[in-house]
Amino acid sequence: MKTCGIKPLSIAVLLSTGLLSGCLFEGEQALEEMDAPPEEETAATPETNTKESPPEKGSGEASVEEEGQEEAAETVARELFLIDSNGMVVPQTVELPASKEVATQALEYLVKDGPISSLLPTGFKAVLPAGTEILGLNLKDNGTMVVDVSKEFKNYQAGEEQKILQAMTYTVTQFDNVDRMKLWINGHELKEMPVNGTPINGGVSRSDGINVHVGDQTDVVGSKAVTVYFPSQQGDGEVYQVPVTTRVNTEGDLYTSLVQTLLDGPALGTSLLQPFSEGAQVTSAKLNEGVLSVTFNEALLNGQESKAVSKQALASLVMSLTNMNDVEAVEVKVEGVEQVLNEAGKPLAEPVTRSDINGANEPGSL
Repeated sequence: MKTCGIKPLSIAVLLSTGLLSGCLFEGEQALEEMDAPPEEETAATPETNTKESPPEKGSGEASVEEEGQEEAAETVARELFLIDSNGMVVPQTVELPASKEVATQALEYLVKDGPISSLLPTGFKAVLPAGTEILGLNLKDNGTMVVDVSKEFKNYQAGEEQKILQAMTYTVTQFDNVDRMKLWINGHELKEMPVNGTPINGGVSRSDGINVHVGDQTDVVGSKAVTVYFPSQQGDGEVYQVPVTTRVNTEGDLYTSLVQTLLDGPALGTSLLQPFSEGAQVTSAKLNEGVLSVTFNEALLNGQESKAVSKQALASLVMSLTNMNDVEAVEVKVEGVEQVLNEAGKPLAEPVTRSDINGANEPGSL
């Protein structure tokens, strides 16, 4: 499954606190399909009953494989989508106590003043209203996770609505067999969000975007929604990657257009940083059996004596491109340079994968 954020890791204009852009944005990636969960866990609705039953706590959650992993470890790396000091939804990898109810636990760690409090990275905050309880989960055969929450969930400001939806959706869909989320409150299905009325009748998926920025591409027919990554930093803290959903022109090569969007940099006046050197240009992008070979001019490289691709430029490039469902790894080439180096001075002899950027921690499946 492709995620935007780390698996083990809002742009004043970017987030007019973001409209859920079902009509503006189409899905840029399809999540991998896993085996359907056992019947006793999915609690499928009988054909004679058109109304779903409320999900039960822990229903349809852990696969046998992951249960074994959970029992063997004291903590497990999970990807939680939190809010940074600039109001953007950002993936952060957090070590959580081992649990069989992995999706329930991940959502519980999104609650303000909840168990996440002692684990929050500096400058980050949780997104769900304090006191919110996860009453039950139900994973359907079609990959939809039905999430039932308590009435305290309604206690948020209108401007937080999109961030809540995005953080919950991206956190739940980090698991390979979940690709959509539906919300219930106290056993009653929601057709729209309770405060600002965002329509959610069909559920929410990653195709609805995160930190949505419409940008200059307003032609829906001649453009495609993609999620790209730009670095950000809070004070002197660690640099981290922020996902931004925008549209790119599809009249030419899609991969080249996406890379050009990265080279153009984030919108002015935002908290996001430009990781690429001035003058860097993409000259070609070719896909072969899951490996996208991208060639740049020499301006991509930084440094004086030993020129190299910066760590953040490489992360932005690889995380953005592997977010496309047919790209598994990225090969970086530079015209006139026989051996391209990374910031540590090591040759990029092999294509770079998302796990190379994020480390070996992978949230896995339910």
